[in-house]
Amino acid sequence: MNVLVIGEGGREHSIVMALKESPLITNLYAAPGNSGMEVATVAISATDGVKLVEFAKRNSIDFTVVGPEVPLLEGVVDLFQEAGLAIFGPTKAAALIEGSKAFAKELMEQYNIPTASYKTCTSSEEAKEYVLAQGVPIVVKADGLAAGKGVTVAMTKEDAFQAIDRMMEGDQFGDAGHRVVVEQYLEGEEFSLMAFVNGGRVYPMLPAQDHKRAYDNDEGPNTGGMGAYAPVPFLTEDVIQTAVSSIVQPTAKALVKEGRSFVGVLYAGCIQTVEGPKVIEFNARFGDPETQAILPLLENDLLQVMQDVVRGNDPQLQWKDGWCAGVVLASAGYPGSYEKGMILPRLESEEKTFTIFAGVSQREEQLVSSGGRVLLVGAIGSTLEKALASIYAVYDQAEIGADFFYRKDIGRKAITSSSSSEYK
Repeated sequence: MNVLVIGEGGREHSIVMALKESPLITNLYAAPGNSGMEVATVAISATDGVKLVEFAKRNSIDFTVVGPEVPLLEGVVDLFQEAGLAIFGPTKAAALIEGSKAFAKELMEQYNIPTASYKTCTSSEEAKEYVLAQGVPIVVKADGLAAGKGVTVAMTKEDAFQAIDRMMEGDQFGDAGHRVVVEQYLEGEEFSLMAFVNGGRVYPMLPAQDHKRAYDNDEGPNTGGMGAYAPVPFLTEDVIQTAVSSIVQPTAKALVKEGRSFVGVLYAGCIQTVEGPKVIEFNARFGDPETQAILPLLENDLLQVMQDVVRGNDPQLQWKDGWCAGVVLASAGYPGSYEKGMILPRLESEEKTFTIFAGVSQREEQLVSSGGRVLLVGAIGSTLEKALASIYAVYDQAEIGADFFYRKDIGRKAITSSSSSEYK
């Protein structure tokens, strides 16, 4: 089979690595891909649906996988389906679960899916009035896509007002921030629960935990994710099953009822509260960097899984024993402004480690940085502690320098709170 992966980041590299293991694949392409992927890359933007369809037809692509959210929300799946081409991902209508936080909240409210109380605001005055009425801490979210950076957890009224002004008056996220969702602050441990979905059929993956803040001890601004691990030791089987039955399953069924039947990966960003798991956000695709920690633990042939899901068959997911973690190397200054074109540090691989490239390009014969999150070093271990020790051994031996940084505490809370997972 000829297979195409749409996208260029770490998530897509992880998907490519998993697909490379499939004996079903003859030729594998990534569009546009990146210079670290070691796969045939195609110089077509992930958002150029017309050219992607033309490439797929011209090269007899049998199956296409969409990685990032923007092409989904621009309707790339619809274009492929209209052309009679097999593709893995939700339609534009179904992807709105990620494209509009206001839509997602309204859906959850209508179908009694547990989430924080909220208000959707179309003016800064309205948003500030709601903050004053509710008090702090409180959460301010840009309604549209903001590359994982459109959320401010405001501990003071001033923080909330500044976030509102940045989004609604200062155009921080363009049109995505001209409408905001202001919602209740929830306390608890966050976790990511992804599932393969076709209509009302849901096949959950292992849970993972992402680390959104830029710096150690969960300090600094929100990012697209600085590291992740799977599975999650503080989650019991009962909690996971509750999250599936009260969140993922009813959301999939709600989308069917709304005429937005979902096919692909539905990502539920959850938080375990004293009242049980609740939704923080939904994504319409594999999470990044959670995918880099989950796919290496998948026993199944990923291509076969995706084909089964598209066809409406149970993929019979099987998972390896052990733990997987990943730690992101980011450009200095991320998630704010940063320099590009910096030569990557030399990383010597340890046993059971792997490297996933994200924001990189090639200059002469060297890989250089081209994005905020540059790469991820990952590892599988018999315990989470061993997996992380392997990763940090790679970073410890490298000369990182001032051009890059990484968090040194990924998974630390999980290791200190529990050494085993009741889920596995």
